[in-house]
Amino acid sequence: MKARWTRWPVALAPACLVAPVLAAVAASPASAAPAPITLAVVTSLSGPAAPEDQGVPAAFEARLALQNAQGGVNGHKLVPLVVDDQTSPTAVVTGVQDALSKGAFGIVSESALFFAAAKYPEQAGVPVTGFYGDGPEWGEQPYTNMFAADEGSVDPQYPVNTLQGTILKKYGGTTVATYGYSISPSSTRATIGTARSFEHVGGKVGVEDTSLPFGTTDFTTPAIIAKQKHVDALWPNLDDNSNFALATALKQAGVKIKAAVYATGYDPTVIHSPTWQDLQGGYFLSLFRPWSLPNNATRQMSAALQKYAHYSPTQFPTFMQYEAWVGADLMIKGLQLAGKNPTQAGVIKALRGVKAYNANGLLPITIDYSTAFGHDPPKQCTWIVKAVANGFVPTSSQPVCGTDIPGTSTASSS
Repeated sequence: MKARWTRWPVALAPACLVAPVLAAVAASPASAAPAPITLAVVTSLSGPAAPEDQGVPAAFEARLALQNAQGGVNGHKLVPLVVDDQTSPTAVVTGVQDALSKGAFGIVSESALFFAAAKYPEQAGVPVTGFYGDGPEWGEQPYTNMFAADEGSVDPQYPVNTLQGTILKKYGGTTVATYGYSISPSSTRATIGTARSFEHVGGKVGVEDTSLPFGTTDFTTPAIIAKQKHVDALWPNLDDNSNFALATALKQAGVKIKAAVYATGYDPTVIHSPTWQDLQGGYFLSLFRPWSLPNNATRQMSAALQKYAHYSPTQFPTFMQYEAWVGADLMIKGLQLAGKNPTQAGVIKALRGVKAYNANGLLPITIDYSTAFGHDPPKQCTWIVKAVANGFVPTSSQPVCGTDIPGTSTASSS
């Protein structure tokens, strides 16, 4: 299972020169405050991915504000810089280069297209944390400056995992339809992986469609095909706008779904959306601990979002807001471990030495960054919540986990 279906490399943007960046936080005179540290977050504030990513800056800035309220990092104030990738593989390059030229000490990637710009911070020796699902660079050489805050790293072979099949079978699915974007090898890999995972537990694949245009919301024909194939299980590897349009089209076509599973969409705004009725009975994955299963980590994040982002006490974050918070949290941990006047190389070294990270309990797994690079975690785990009339209800207090199936790979299939 790749959370948010696993994001998608597209054609790489043209190479450009990288503006020089600061190699370290400048030492300050004894009488002056430690120099501020600029951290950039890269996300989609415009373009097709904007609806899913629009809350990213609020969560990112809230985590930095919380740290600043505690004295910053060894006295260094953290300064946020927000970069809009415009959901464009060329704009993400321009945005990242601009952030580096402005002295971004570190980058938190919450971008589906970061793979197109990843070489620039790598060449500049800039640490990167954040969301791993855009592409395999999180686990490929030479990108040892990159640390996935949610899963630790990735296996570039994208092996098949037992998780999808286990979940679909558990909720009564017998014939699955799974979908991916044609432009996206990662979405395609996730779709192929879902199909093979379900076959692994004895399920039948009715539809395995990797031909969809990115961001599509026209599912009239796919819904008709799904009905003809007697589909009763659904696992789309798409963004929310596509997922929800697909759910509506299937319902209108009279497709009777027993097990609909969405990697994203656990979002308070969905409950009041026009498509909420069509999502009833569906299951939504939560890679991060749900608000309805509180612990110290959820309470800390909730308090910060209330104070700095003006959330209500009951308003829980979207998937990408969780990602932004955790990406910022991991970067802060690296800064804390790198000393009073951290260097970028020092932060990278410090993070590579972290052997037990779980975002204070937001994650269902504990990551060992000293051994994680180039590998999936030993277990991939997620909480599951169900859409009912008045909101989302956890199906269990414990996450569901799966493991990679030895000898499998979907990388060559994309």
